Amino acid sequence: MTDEQRLHGEYKVPGGKLVVVDLGVEDDRISAFRLAGDFFLEPDDALEAIDRSLIGLPADASAADLAGAVRRALPEGAVLLGFSSEAVATAVRRAIGRAADWRDFAWELVHPPAVRPAVHLALDQVLTEEVGAGRRKPTLRIWEWDEPAVVIGSFQSLKNEVDLESAAKHGVDVVRRVSGGGAMFMEAGSVVTYSLYAPGDLVRGMSFAESYAYLDDWVLQALRSLGIDATYQGLNDIASSAGKIGGAAQKRLGSGAVLHHVTMSYDMDGDKMVQVLRIGREKMSDKGTTSAAKRVDPLRKQTGLPRAAIIERLEETFVRLTGATRGDLTPEEIATAEELVRTKFSTREWLERVP
Repeated sequence: MTDEQRLHGEYKVPGGKLVVVDLGVEDDRISAFRLAGDFFLEPDDALEAIDRSLIGLPADASAADLAGAVRRALPEGAVLLGFSSEAVATAVRRAIGRAADWRDFAWELVHPPAVRPAVHLALDQVLTEEVGAGRRKPTLRIWEWDEPAVVIGSFQSLKNEVDLESAAKHGVDVVRRVSGGGAMFMEAGSVVTYSLYAPGDLVRGMSFAESYAYLDDWVLQALRSLGIDATYQGLNDIASSAGKIGGAAQKRLGSGAVLHHVTMSYDMDGDKMVQVLRIGREKMSDKGTTSAAKRVDPLRKQTGLPRAAIIERLEETFVRLTGATRGDLTPEEIATAEELVRTKFSTREWLERVP
C-alpha cells in the first residue's frame, strides 16, 4: 500500500465564492476529503454529504464524474449559493493536478505603442511561445490601435465574414488570428483589447468554459468598480444588462502555454461595421435583434469615461490582484514578430486558409 498523499486545492468561482478542498489520495483513489469556503450551503448536513461523496473515487476521475457524485449525494432541496458541484470538481482537479494560482507566478504588464494589425497577431504567437519556453514571465499585454482592421478567427471563412470590397473602400485591413471565435471590427480609439500569455498550470483542471471565465474574472472586477454590472455569458462573452461589451478567444500551444485575448468595444461606428462584416441572418436571429450595431453596448456609453481611464483601471486591478510589475517587449520579440508577419500573417495563404 502506498503512503497517502495530502493535497490542497482552491478555486474562486468567477462572480461567486471561494471553494477550498483538502484531500488524501492513496492507491490512486481519494481516501479523505474535506470541503470549505466562504460559500452558502443549506442544509448544514449537505456539507458532510459532499465530503463523503468523493471518497473512494479514482484520483483521475473527470470533472464531470466528480460533479455528478456531488450532485447525487446532495439531500433533496439542498441550496448551493456562490458555488456549484462543478466548482467543487474543479477545485479537486486543481488539487490533484497541482494547479497554480495567479500569485504563484511573477506577472509582467506591458503596454507598448500601437503597431500594425498583423504585428499584433504575430506578437500573440511569439509571446505565448516565449512564456511556454520559460524565456518570458507570464504577461498581460494591452493593445493599441492607430488604424482600422477586421480580425477574423482562425477557422472562419474569409468570404463569408468580410465584404472585402467594402473593407478596401473604408481602408480597413483584414487579418487572421491564431485563435478561434468570431470576427472583430476595430478602429483607432474604438476598442479595449488585451492578451494574457499564461502558463497552462494556471488553468489546470478546468474545462475550456471554466478557464474563459476564470481568466477574465479580474476584468469583471475592474468593470464593476466603474459602475458596470459586468457578467460572463455563454462561453466567451462579457456583457451587462445594457448589452454585450466584448468577447474572448483562446489558443493553447503544445508547450502548455495559454493565449487568452479579449476585445471590448469602447466606441463604435455600427454602420461601418455592418458594411464591412457580413453578419448573417442566422447569427443575428438568436440575439433578439435585427441590428448588429445594437448587439454591442460600448464602454464609453456605459461609463462616460475616456478610454485611457478605463484601461488605467484595468491595469490597476490586474496589478493589485496578481502583483504584476511593469515591463516591455524585447527587441528580439519584436524582430521575431516582424519576421512572422512576413512569413505567415501577411501572406494570402494564411489569410485565405479558409476561403
